[in-house]
Amino acid sequence: MPFIHESTDKVARHRERMRAAGLRPVQFWVPDTRSPEFAAQVRRQCQDLKGDPAEAEALRFTEEAASQVEGWE
Repeated sequence: MPFIHESTDKVARHRERMRAAGLRPVQFWVPDTRSPEFAAQVRRQCQDLKGDPAEAEALRFTEEAASQVEGWE
């Protein structure tokens, strides 16, 4: 299968270029945002923050900062 071999070579060359630039590969795990458990946890956390003055201030700050970014609308 020449296509797979070409793809493997391309990945290997890319990794070598990245290593030559002083970088190294890192693997890390993140929550599966597609899982029902993740969605339920997000809902619970949002409900916990509802009406919290600190959350309102954080949202105000975020919106103000975003409005100062050129091209943000």
